[in-house]
Amino acid sequence: MDLGLKGKRALVLSSSRGLGRGIAEALAAEGADVLLTARTAERLDEAAAAINARGQGRAYAFAGPLKDNVEAIHAAAQEHLGGVDILIANTGGPPAGTALTVQPEAWTPQFEAMVTPVFRLAGLVLPGMRQSGFGRIVVVASSGVEQPIPNLVMSNALRASIAGWAKTLSAEVAADGVTVNMILPGRIETDRTGELDTANAKAQGKSREEIAEAARAAIPAKRYGKVQEFADVACFLASERASYVTGSMIRVDGGAVRSI
Repeated sequence: MDLGLKGKRALVLSSSRGLGRGIAEALAAEGADVLLTARTAERLDEAAAAINARGQGRAYAFAGPLKDNVEAIHAAAQEHLGGVDILIANTGGPPAGTALTVQPEAWTPQFEAMVTPVFRLAGLVLPGMRQSGFGRIVVVASSGVEQPIPNLVMSNALRASIAGWAKTLSAEVAADGVTVNMILPGRIETDRTGELDTANAKAQGKSREEIAEAARAAIPAKRYGKVQEFADVACFLASERASYVTGSMIRVDGGAVRSI
């Protein structure tokens, strides 16, 4: 199936590793040019070089904290890509914690780090998308949006705020050829998942492997997902083939969320 991504221009946030890198690689494999972003340059440059070595879509890099560089990232996308057709709004997750232990002063910095930049960047890229009649905003969230995850209260709450925004926005720009969707990962094999397993192990007085084994047992698929499996779904949502899919939340979780 030709996804119609050749020559498209994609801005992929937090893409030096994990899900963000996987999505950038999948888009570039389909012929899209991508701008990768991350805090530090070394891993980011390696990711961009690996994509460029494959010889499909071109990859460029911008290093710097997202919350402090929204306008600079947009300017880099204009410089390297000539515009943005696809925004992959992937942001790092906040620290683990329960509703009873997270301190009130911790909320605002996390909101400003992982929520506000998504709203601001969307505002910058949407005019061009609407004018051209094509745009894709794909928000990488978490299955915790639909089924809150224990010990991740900040992620559950802050990502849910993005869900409300995305659904509202999707109705406002659908007639312009712009789609807005969320993709909800469950347990995908990434560094972040390992970090959360370690945090849960510490909180529960268990080993990391005990936590991982229990998590796998609770997933109908009986395993963690692969980054490529997740990236392929994101790539479809970003494509021309998904032009009638908008305002949706798509789970990639092996069946872990039990609600319909």
